[in-house]
Amino acid sequence: MDKTNILTIFFSTNLAYFEIPLFRSAVLRTVGKDAEVLFHNHIGDKLRYSYPLIQYKSIRKKAAIVCVKDGTEAIGNLFSKITSTIRIGDRIENFEVTSMKAAQFLTQLWDTSFSYHLRKWMPFAKDNYQEYAKLEGLAEKTTFLENILFGNILSFCKGIGIRINKQELSVKIISMNSPQILEFKGVKMMNFDIEFKSNISIPDYVGIGKGASLGHGVVWRKQSHNT
Repeated sequence: MDKTNILTIFFSTNLAYFEIPLFRSAVLRTVGKDAEVLFHNHIGDKLRYSYPLIQYKSIRKKAAIVCVKDGTEAIGNLFSKITSTIRIGDRIENFEVTSMKAAQFLTQLWDTSFSYHLRKWMPFAKDNYQEYAKLEGLAEKTTFLENILFGNILSFCKGIGIRINKQELSVKIISMNSPQILEFKGVKMMNFDIEFKSNISIPDYVGIGKGASLGHGVVWRKQSHNT
């Protein structure tokens, strides 16, 4: 099975979670008006409805960018124009790369399960939230969320060009915190921090679900790093 190129870039820039959209804007200013579509996921005035291949994150309260597949090449446009400082909202921060991790990752199904953290996951669109809100039992709600997570993982695989047998994919939520209400693109959305098990290997720090390009739905394996 083909491996997927992943490049994770860690910066010295202090970055709170709510500042991630400001960080993306700052990167776009640095790259300039001719920034490749993968930096912003827009084609003209319309969204690029595909899995985001350049994703902006706050990892351990520092700015980071995760590049997937073609995004690992497109990011070179940033490095050719990078400056020593960057403006995040109204403040100026140092902007230097502290480390980079390049890998070829094999996403596939296995005979064993892996344990994952999933941070600030937004599972709901308007319609499925109404369905969820009608459920009363915790078990029913958990199963409902597992089905959405199952679909999000399939969408991730499709987005990076990986085919899996969905009949063999298993997803089980182990624990979850009480949901938070966070603003996303001006709309208040329900977010979950959960732990789940699945028999698919997923690279650390990629995003799944809604808002994956802006720090939502960040996945990492439990024995890996903290964010």
